[in-house]
Formats: sequence, structure tokens, C-alpha cells
Amino acid sequence: MLDKIKLALNSIDKLSYVRPIKVISHYDADGITSAAIFSRALQRWNKKFSLQIVKGLDEEFIKSLPEEGPIVFLDLASGSLQYLENKKTEIFIFDHHEITQKIPSNVTMINPLLENAEPISGAGVAYLAAKCISEHNKDLAHLAIIGMVGDMMDKNLGRAYDEIIKDAEAIVKRGLKIYPSTRSLDKALEYSSNPYIPGVTGSYRGVLEVLSDARIPKINGKFKSLSELTEEEMRSLITAIMLKTTGEDLSDKLIGNLFLVKLFNKLEDAREISALINACSRMDHPSVALGFCLGDSSLKEEAAKIYIDYKQSLVSALKYVSETDKISGKNYTIINGRNNIKDTIIGTVASIISNSPTYSEGMIIVALAYNENKIKVSARIAGREGRNVREILTQAIAPLGGEVGGHPNAAGCLISKDHEDKFIEELKKVLEIEVVKV
Repeated sequence: MLDKIKLALNSIDKLSYVRPIKVISHYDADGITSAAIFSRALQRWNKKFSLQIVKGLDEEFIKSLPEEGPIVFLDLASGSLQYLENKKTEIFIFDHHEITQKIPSNVTMINPLLENAEPISGAGVAYLAAKCISEHNKDLAHLAIIGMVGDMMDKNLGRAYDEIIKDAEAIVKRGLKIYPSTRSLDKALEYSSNPYIPGVTGSYRGVLEVLSDARIPKINGKFKSLSELTEEEMRSLITAIMLKTTGEDLSDKLIGNLFLVKLFNKLEDAREISALINACSRMDHPSVALGFCLGDSSLKEEAAKIYIDYKQSLVSALKYVSETDKISGKNYTIINGRNNIKDTIIGTVASIISNSPTYSEGMIIVALAYNENKIKVSARIAGREGRNVREILTQAIAPLGGEVGGHPNAAGCLISKDHEDKFIEELKKVLEIEVVKV
């Protein structure tokens, strides 16, 4: 893949002398970190460029793009090739999502799926490109780790990520996937929602019981942070939590890699930083998220305030979900948020719900929210095994038209608001057929 990246960069270099480069990236944590990595690399390469952060791509937006000069897409566009083939300009896609159509002649695609390579996030692909531009861009490696964690691609790390982790001088520990791992242990456990820990999340008494069972004492009146625990203390804590949640196999949700990266000269939990970046962007402040990633310390306080507002929006959205009527079948639940949930957080809401103990392994969660004259649809699968939600959405919108993107276990699409009832009807048909197939 590196050879293809170098060829693509060589073409971008030549084209950039005629017209500035237009860079377009996705607005989630992986997309924002991709944009930060690539834009910093272009600055150091002395290239003229513009950068635009978008929620997604549709035919209307792609038609509005210039017909001259190179266009670079980061962390998106693999599912929009049918619209790109009509553009007269050279297009370069650095992405990791599924490719659903034939690649047009005017498109250069850099995607690990084409190379049978290890799974890697959009920020990981952007970092490999930045490093091909110059070894000096190794100082951007921490952003690739934040993007990876933000896209939940930290389960099976291969050689590419081993190198990125080495470049970032990141600290990787095996333990509880509770963030921030740098926060006081009692507070981190009490406010943990993803993963949700029955009997512990939201219960300070439950937290104290678990810490007592694990024999983790206070030191000078305070509990250690998760990242400060010894291996023995970590094992004791995991055992205590598992015993408290007996009857539920939560090991996959609870245990994983913790990544500590240096940001603003301080070790930070990559999972918490990715959540903060994601929050800023989804609360309509992508420029704050981008500036934060690029090291603008003046934005730290503003980003923190936006993060608090975001959490409050999530609480309100989840309260609405708990109280509203749902469309439920044997192995699926459809939640129509309409105007009651922001379209920018509907995917996060679907993810939190799919990770809650309420839904069993393989359950499909589909959540909808209005976005002006369109509807944002997000689909998730509870657990790791089950049906391909990307294929389910593709089949459901086939009679209606629309764009689908994502992965087998997390996907989304945009449909016209006029098609709301028809889409739900088609979706139910597909879900019921899929249940019969299983």
C-alpha cells in the first residue's frame, strides 16, 4: 500500500502546482484526526490547500465541487464513487470503508481493503501518507492512535499500528476500557456509560463495594487512576467487577487496550480525547476540534465546555429513547428520534444503546433523526456477531434512493424526509427477511 500512497502523492504534488488542493474530511473523531494529520503535512510540504469538514457526501454536494484542481477525500467517499465518476478533475481517496462500486478512471483509491491489508482507520491511512511525505511528520502519530480508538479499531492491532504506536511513543496497557483512565478510579467507574457496568455505573455505593472487594485503598484520601494501577491491582479489579456482574459475559466490552498519548506535554487517555474531539464536531464546532488536534492550547477550555454540553445532549437523547415508543421485532429495534435528537449525535446514541446490557448479542439497533429535509439513519449491532447492517440499509433504501456508508457492524445512510414511512416499512421487511435467513 505504501507504494500506491507514494504514487498518489506524486500525482498530487504535480497537480498542486497548477491549482490548490481541496481536502474534504469526515466530521467524526477519525475524520477530524485525519484532517489534522493531512493538513499539517501539506503545510510542511508548502502546499496551497483548502479544508472542508462534512457530515457526509451526497450527489448534490459532489456536483458543487470544482471541476479543476486535485480533490482529496479523507475517511469517506468509498461509497460515493457513482457520483465522482462524473467529475472532470483528479480525485484521491484515502479511506478505509467498504467499496461498493467500480473505481472510476479519474479516482485514485488508497484503501487497505484493496490490498487485503490489516484493518486500519482513516487517520491511520492519513498518517501513512504524511510519513511518506516526510519522516518529520512522525510527531503526528498520536493523532492516528486517537482516530483509531475513536473508530473502535483497537481490538486487533497489526504491524502498521505497532509502528504507529512506536512513532507516537504511546503507552499501551491491558485493562478496563473505562475512560478517562487518568481520572480518579471511583469517579471513572461511577460515570462509565460505555461500557455500562451493571451495579456500578451510576452507583457510588456499588463502586465502593467493588473497590473494597478488589482491595484497592485510598492513598492520601484519594483513589488511584486506572492508568496508575499495578498489574496485580488491575487483575483484582477486573475479577471484582466480573463477580458483581455474574451471569453476564462482559469481558469483551470491559477489557481491552488502554492508550496513553502525549498531548499538550501531558499524558492523556486516547479514548477520552477521541470522545472530546467527536463531541466538538457533533455539536457543530469542527473547527474547535481541528484546532485542538493541531495543538492550539487556547482551545482547550472551549473544547472542554463543548464536551460538557455534548454529554448533557446525550443524557437528554437517551432519556427520550427510554420514554418513547419503539418499533420492535424478534431481533431488531427501530427508534425514530425525529426532531427530538440531533442528527449529529444519533450515531452515538445508537452505539451507546447497542452496548447496553438491555440488548442481547446480535440485536440490530436502527435510530433515525431529522436533518433539515433529510433523515439521518444509524444502524448498529449489539455485540460482535450478527448480520451485516450495512447490507441491511443498502437493501432498505434500494427502492428509495440514498447513500449508505460504514462497516458491517456500524453503518448509516441519508434519506429524503418524504420517504420516512416508506423507508421504515422497507427496513422492517428486510429485517424480518434477514431473521428468517439466520
